[in-house]
Formats: sequence, structure tokens, C-alpha cells
Amino acid sequence: MSISTGARLGPYEILAPLGAGGMGEVYRARDTRLGREVAIKVLPERLAASAEVRQRFEREARTISQLSHPHICALYDVGREQNTEYLVMELLAGQTLTERLSKGALPLQQTLQYGIEIADALDKAHRQGIVHRDLKPGNVMITKSGVKLLDFGLAKAMSPAAPESLTALPTQQGLTQEGTILGTFQYMAPEQLEGKEADARTDVFALGATLHEMATGKKAFSGTSQASLISAIMQTEPPAISSLQPMAPAALDRVVKTCLAKDPEERWQSAADIKRELKWIAEGSQAGAAAPGPPPRRSGRLRAVAGALLIAILAVASTLLLRRPTTRAAAPRMELSIVLPERTMLTDFMAISPDGATLAYAGIAGGKHLVRLRSLGSGEVRALPGTDSPETLFWSPDGRSLAFVSRGKLRRIDIATGSIDAIADAQSGRGGSWGVGGDIIFTPKAAGAISRVAASGGSVTPATTLEKGDLLHRWPQFLPDGKRFLFFAKTGNPETTGTYLATLGKPGRKLVLRNGATGLFAQSSTMLFCRSLALLAQRFDVEKGELIGSPETLTRPVMRAELGSYIDDFVVSDSGVLVLRAASADRQLTWVDRKGSVVGKLGPPGIIMSVTLSPDEREAAVAVRTSETSVYNGFIVDVARDVSTPLLESGAMPVWIPGGDDIVYRHEGENYEIHRRAAHGDPKDRPAGVSGPFSTPHSVSPDGRWVLYTQMGGNFDVGVKDLDSNSKPELILHSEFDERSPHFSADGHWITYSSDEPGQTEIFVRRFPVTAESWRVSTAGGQQPTWSRDGKEIFFVSLDGRMMAATVSISGSTFSSGTPQPLFSAPLRLNHVANQYAVSSDGQRFLLALPVQDLGGESLKVLLNWQKP
Repeated sequence: MSISTGARLGPYEILAPLGAGGMGEVYRARDTRLGREVAIKVLPERLAASAEVRQRFEREARTISQLSHPHICALYDVGREQNTEYLVMELLAGQTLTERLSKGALPLQQTLQYGIEIADALDKAHRQGIVHRDLKPGNVMITKSGVKLLDFGLAKAMSPAAPESLTALPTQQGLTQEGTILGTFQYMAPEQLEGKEADARTDVFALGATLHEMATGKKAFSGTSQASLISAIMQTEPPAISSLQPMAPAALDRVVKTCLAKDPEERWQSAADIKRELKWIAEGSQAGAAAPGPPPRRSGRLRAVAGALLIAILAVASTLLLRRPTTRAAAPRMELSIVLPERTMLTDFMAISPDGATLAYAGIAGGKHLVRLRSLGSGEVRALPGTDSPETLFWSPDGRSLAFVSRGKLRRIDIATGSIDAIADAQSGRGGSWGVGGDIIFTPKAAGAISRVAASGGSVTPATTLEKGDLLHRWPQFLPDGKRFLFFAKTGNPETTGTYLATLGKPGRKLVLRNGATGLFAQSSTMLFCRSLALLAQRFDVEKGELIGSPETLTRPVMRAELGSYIDDFVVSDSGVLVLRAASADRQLTWVDRKGSVVGKLGPPGIIMSVTLSPDEREAAVAVRTSETSVYNGFIVDVARDVSTPLLESGAMPVWIPGGDDIVYRHEGENYEIHRRAAHGDPKDRPAGVSGPFSTPHSVSPDGRWVLYTQMGGNFDVGVKDLDSNSKPELILHSEFDERSPHFSADGHWITYSSDEPGQTEIFVRRFPVTAESWRVSTAGGQQPTWSRDGKEIFFVSLDGRMMAATVSISGSTFSSGTPQPLFSAPLRLNHVANQYAVSSDGQRFLLALPVQDLGGESLKVLLNWQKP
């Protein structure tokens, strides 16, 4: 399609053609409203053929227009004039990187500078959830102020919703002529060629191919046909940059080689990592060294990204200083940061190897919920296949194996070989420790005592027993002798809740630390624990089992765990390397619309665990956990006046009963029970007739008669209780899998819930009363489902933290649902017990417990030399 000079596209007057390519024709134009010159890209006619594709394009393009970065070409507007789709962009003066590379390789400093600028732009976009998908030299413009990335994210905006083959890729160029040097394909990652979903690591691969070409003047991959090029990308390694440019530093080889790893898990996991590495090379470090050293001090404290040998060297040094007398001054206390891979959603489970060199953490990245290892030396991250949906991570004393709980078993993985063995049954992972004598102590159930088993497997025996008033034991930790251990006990009394000392095979226990979360033993004589989100260190006499003196504050804040309750998100190695999740646990009730725009806030911030709206939506019932004791308190919040009134003490997860002023909630005394009481007036509690481990109400039927609840047996099960009678409660979903978060439909004839039967947690629907037939709603994982008030939608939270909506159609006894669609980012915690959001009756507003601190750019903090001499 050619447009003549003087033609108009909306308010834009065409001045002259600038060029054409696979993404459309480009024109110089003038914005008649603002009087500025712009670039107009007219898109291929095929885009206008489908209304669905047009809508998708406009939605993606408007998202991309939110990007503001000095190295990203700004997208000003998107429009349509009759059948012509067009984009309005910043008008740039310069040449493309492709044009510059036609003259040969770039000088090293220019390669590094352009690489840093591209990586910085990618990092900015990735943090906002936008992936380029078509990064190549032709989409990089060289200007006087540096490089500018073009067509950012438009590969997704212009593609079909689910491409099934290479022919569906949006910018594919002619591939039929024998001997043609292929364009876009040469920068595509293997997963793109396989038709898989692209993520930030796909851009990392393309950046690696671009860096290689800038440094050498030659493409990283080449072929004389489509088949040979794809084979090269999938199977071969490009020649080392230093083999083509002998003066190039070996460190650049390492950066590019890691970018071009075939497996996304083996690449740099973020553009920020690449930017940091390139900046270090550009600053003149020795070629071939493993990683950057520390930056200058700022405000008296050393803050830097953890580098290749830095942490390992400092950790060893600090250990040596502790082990031998010296008259020299102690090493200074240091703080560093670990940058997490982009779009990683952490759970509460971390473990650091005994030597302090490797951090294991559980989280979701790229749609996979796995254990990942982060080297504190090289900064490299790798996933451990076979560790699906992990809980409770702990290392063997020699650091060669890692134990974890997954899919009903306590397992161990050999780090070197990747082989995995099952050790014992474990329905839920809430702590474990591997002693020097070969024993493992672990918590096999969320509510129960601690068990003991040999690391090689065998019979399981009790390590602790629940005494009168005990609700649960968790988070055991062996002391150095491999016989004595610490563990956390929650009782019905805050005065007896805390960390205890016990000995394998001997009765009795001693309360060491009265606290709402677990204390961890560190080094030879220190206890670490959190209060008011501050990390404290206090001397601990191991022989007497007593704390000595006063605690010292090391740092704050430290994230309070939610999924793995009664522990804080910090770990410490035998060598004294301390890693913590430096973020506030506070959340704020926040109203957002269906696009995720904030439209209001409610109540004060706090460790908010659940929220439900009253039937008339005038009030919200909220459960908040204290940071000191981990006790839940309930509040009623007046929505219009934003006034909070205390409702419950030691009560969690309040749920409104339709048609009245009552609520049901989880009462925590000497047992977990479901109680009923008035939201206003008479404070008298009435037991609802449901008790047992973690008995928690989730939903009450529209007629106010039935309450759906979950309860922990071997696994989480769903039960129902008639609130109007003395009949016994009945488990209606009871299997070897976890069924959680049940909710009634608007008419009370259906329920939605989550189950991990498919291998990961998914959303299902069944009739009520329950029959054998079920329907799956989610397609890629989900949690915390609920119905819209009109019964036409089911909302849930994806495992990567997005609010999803699936349309629902019910005809008699027949149910069907549409493909779930993302509405907005919803960074709720992976919590299958609490209702962390509520939906207005018109389905247009959501009340969510959102973190007060943006966790999208979250990093982990490393503390070194924190011990007192």
C-alpha cells in the first residue's frame, strides 16, 4: 500500500516516504494538532482482516505506548483510517544497526556501549511485562544520542493469538530462494522456532546474537536455506568472538555464549544481568575475569549486585577470620543485592548451601514452578528439572544434595547428576533439616508434629509429639551435633508459642524464644529472628539452651512468610552468609478496575491475609496478622467512610453470610474450629460444628444455609456444613490431591475450586450437591477462584500473578467456559487458604490486598561479616 504525499491519516499529514519492510511502510508525517513531525508506520492489510486481531493489536500497542525510555523509540498513537491501520512514532534521524554493520564490525567500546543501551531498554520493558520478540539489528536505530529500539513488542501485537508454526510468525521474510541470507530467523531463539511462548529470555538470546554480530561483523548463525538455518540455531554454537576478533576480551565471549544458550534456563535470566556484565567490561576490568568487583561506597554502606567471586571470597574470608585468632581489625559488615530473573514470582522457600556459595529458591518463572539454584559466585541461575511445585528446601551437610517436598513426597536431588529419589511421604512441606549423622527431621503435614527418617529412606518415626494446647510444630533445624534441634511450636497461647530446643530420642523440650515466628541458629553461638519486620541477632548459649544479653538489629525490613506461615524469609549458611528477602510484608486494600487502574484505597496497611465484601458491599471483613505473634485479628471496614472496627481476636478468614449480619470465621484456640457470630452487636461466638486442622470457611451459599470450607487431612479437602442444623459436616472433595478455595455460584447450584490433580494447581467447576462430573476452567494454572455475582464469569489468579476472567455458560446441568483472559497484574501471594480479593456485584471493580512495596523489581539482600567479633 502506497500513500501519496499530502494524504491524511486522521490528524497526520503525510510528507514523504521513509522506507518499507516486513512490518509495513514508513512515512514522514506532520501532526497537525501539535505541529511536530512524526513517523507513521502503515501496517500490512492482513491486519485489518480480523476484528479480533485488530482489537488485540490496539490493546498491545496501547500497552507499549506506556514505555518511556531514552533508548526506546516512543510510540505516540495508534489509529485507523478506513481500512488502514497505522502507528505514530517518534521520528528518528540516523541509520539502522543493519546499515552500519554492512560496513563491518563495530569497535569494542561502541559494541559495549550499544549493548549496554539495548540491555537497559530491554530491562525497562521486561519489568513492565513487555517482551520485544523481534530484536535484531534492523530494529535498532543509531542516533546522535545513542541507540533506539524500534517496533518494541509489536511482534506480539501483530501476531495471531496462538501461532502454531513458523508460518505464523509475524515478521518472517522470504524463505523460498536458494542461497538467501535469512533475516529475522537469525535472531530467533530455539523456543520461538518451536512455536513456544516468548519471554524475557527470548530477547536475551536475540541480544546475544546482535552483540556477536556487532563485535565480529558476522552473523552468529547462518544458512543457505530455512532448514539449514533453523538447524544451526537449534544445534550448533557460533564461533567464539575472540576467534574472529583476537583483541576482544574473553569476558565478552562468556556474556554472549550465556545469552545464546539453547535452554532458556541456562541463559542470563534478565537483561539487567547483561547490562551489568557489559558495563564491567567497558569499565576496563581484566579480560576473562569472572565477574565485576564492588562499586564505590555510598552512604557508608556497600551496595552492589552480587558478582562472580565477590561473595564467595568474602564469605570464605569472614569464616577464616572467625576461626583463627588475629590482631587485625575485623572485616567490615557488607550488604549486597542479588537481582532476581525477570518476572520471577517467589514463594516462601529458600535454602543456602553450607559453604554459602549457592542459593536454592522456589518460585515461578516462564510458567514453571521449580527449584532454581543461584550461584552467588557467577550469578548464573539454573532450574532443577523434576522439582515441580516445591516446598521446604534444605541442603545436605556436604552441600551435594538438596531435599525438598513435592507432590506428596519428601525427595532428595543430587546436584551434580540431577537424579531424584523419594525418601518419605509428606503431604505438605513446612520445614526440614539434614543432620551430620544422616538423619532428616521434617514436617510432613501443615498441622502436626515433626518426623524423623534416615536420609537414605526407610521407616518414619516421631521426632516430636503434640502436647496439650499445641496446634502444630514446624521448621526444625539441627544444631551442629546432629542430635539436638530447634523447632517452632504454635500453641493456643501466645505465651507458649515460639522456638523450642529438643533432642532426638529424648522426651521434653525447652522454650528458647517466645516469638510469633521461628528463630534460626547461626554460626556457633547466635540466634537470628525477626520482630516488627526487623532481623535481630542475639547470643545463644547452645549448652544451656538460653539466649544471652540483648538482641542487635541487623537490617530491616524482612518479608514475613505467608504460604509457609510462622517463618520469615531469611536463611543463613554454616559459613555465615545471610540472605534475606528485603521487602515489607504490609499490604493495602486497593480498589482497581478491570484494567488494573487504581480507583481507591481502603483501611490502613498491614499484613492482610483475607478480605470479603458484605452482601450489600457497604462493608469489608478483613483478617490481619500481627508481626509480633502471628495471631490473626479481624476487622470490619466501612467502605464509604473508610473506618475500621475491631471484630475478632485470634480469628481468621471471616466470610459474610448472605441475607443477614452474621459472619463465619476460623477460630484458633486449642484447635482449629469454624465459628459463627454477628458482625455487629452481640459478640457471642457460636461453634458451627466444624473442627480439625486448618478448618477454614471460604463461601456461604446464597440462601445462607451451607458453608464451604477446607480442612487439612492427608491433603487439603473440601467440606460442606448445614448451618441451619446440627448435622455433621461432610467432606465432598476428598482425594490424594489438594482441593482448595471452594466458592458457590450466584444461584448456589455450582461450586468452583482449585485442585492440583493435573500436576499443577488448576481451576475446576462442579455441580452442587457434588457429583462425579467436573469441568476444568483454567488452562495454565490458577488459584483463588470466585464467581461473578451474575454467574457469567469466573475470576481467578494465575500462577504468575495476573487476574484472569473466564466467561461461563450454564444451561440446565451443562456447563462450559471460555478461554481465560488476563485482566491486569495482581501480585497476590500464592496462598490457597485465604481469599485475597473480592469482586463488586457488577464485576467492574476488584478489592485486592496488594503489597505496599512493588515486588516486580524485587531483589534479595546478602549480608556478610554481620557477626560481632
